[in-house]
Amino acid sequence: MDRAHLDQFDRKILAHLQRDARLTNNDLSERINLSASQCSRRRQRLEEAGLIRSYRAVLDRDLLGLSLVNIITVTLATHNPDNARRFAELLSGLPEVLEAHALTGEMDYLLKVVTPDLKSLSDFVNDVLLPHQSVQHVKTAIVLQTLKETAALPL
Repeated sequence: MDRAHLDQFDRKILAHLQRDARLTNNDLSERINLSASQCSRRRQRLEEAGLIRSYRAVLDRDLLGLSLVNIITVTLATHNPDNARRFAELLSGLPEVLEAHALTGEMDYLLKVVTPDLKSLSDFVNDVLLPHQSVQHVKTAIVLQTLKETAALPL
């Protein structure tokens, strides 16, 4: 199933669940004017098709003491599949890395990293990233203000 095969009810279900994944089928039924049983069948179909990959809670970084958001760009030491694999393995074990994107252009990777403070950021860069055999260069930027942050896809 892909975007082209979604009808208006599927799109409404997805849109509502993106805003609040705790909605029951009865809640969805009231919001989109479809029976609860139809909402249940459609939700199950959307899950089975992989359009809904998971449900999760969005936590407050500040209240959890992770208020420093950092954008880090990484250049690899060599550009071969083995080195890229080693770097990916490193990232998979780092919970402070919220996002990691392979890029075209000057930098190889862009990371979104949360830390409690500047010392933690310094330790992360100097003790984790830079010593790793796959990494040649690291550049950091501290986020001063987040203007928009969402995981919701445009439907």
